[in-house]
Amino acid sequence: MPFRYFVKQLLLPPGILLLLLALGWWLRRTRPRLAGLCFALGLGGFWLMSLPIVVQWSANALERVPPLTREEWATLGQRADAIVVLGSGRERGDPAWGADQPTGIGLERQRYAARLAKASGLPVLTSGGLHYGTPPSEARLMADSMLDDFGVTVRWQEGLSRTTWENAQMSASMLLPQGIKRVVLVTQAVHMPRAVWSFQKAGFEVVPAPVGFLGGDNARPLGGWMPEFKSIWQSGQLMNEAVGQVGYSLFYR
Repeated sequence: MPFRYFVKQLLLPPGILLLLLALGWWLRRTRPRLAGLCFALGLGGFWLMSLPIVVQWSANALERVPPLTREEWATLGQRADAIVVLGSGRERGDPAWGADQPTGIGLERQRYAARLAKASGLPVLTSGGLHYGTPPSEARLMADSMLDDFGVTVRWQEGLSRTTWENAQMSASMLLPQGIKRVVLVTQAVHMPRAVWSFQKAGFEVVPAPVGFLGGDNARPLGGWMPEFKSIWQSGQLMNEAVGQVGYSLFYR
């Protein structure tokens, strides 16, 4: 896991862009033209990543699964047997809470899953293993939060998975033996195509329930052509997902 983490951080933006800038600085005297190209690519990459309009365009290309309509919420009990919520990491040791907490993205997923559970009556499984290698698992954090914050009791906790593929495989080992083959899958809209593919490979029929769409109107001044820091983080998430989709298609067949 540490090796995969370091490779991922170095080869995806902003890591690769920082490496280009460092390489440009190193070559500035011996190879000025190549150094100039490295600076142009590094700075240009950061500029593109900082634009809300680029986030919007990129998300539109990746968010290929439409949202559920509000009318569909109450009918999910006829189409599925359970709701599966995927983890998204954790916030470490917030002093306000005195303990680790789900991320903002995780809370967004939990809130949506709680609404779906209340509307449909379906039981819920949370999926996510240890983050930073220490307990409790993401599944446990989400289960506690869903009960305390949204009033929904989680029936199953899958607390060993580290990747989307493992989310699917380990959820299958818990649910399929109980005859649960149809699941409502809750995750970010950009992550949904890869998540659906993984869960279908694990043997599930999937009803996608994407949340957190980034491809709508960015509602920024000048149409989103002014740089903003938040967009750099969002662009990095979109790039990570694009690479993940390609990687899964190559390595998990």
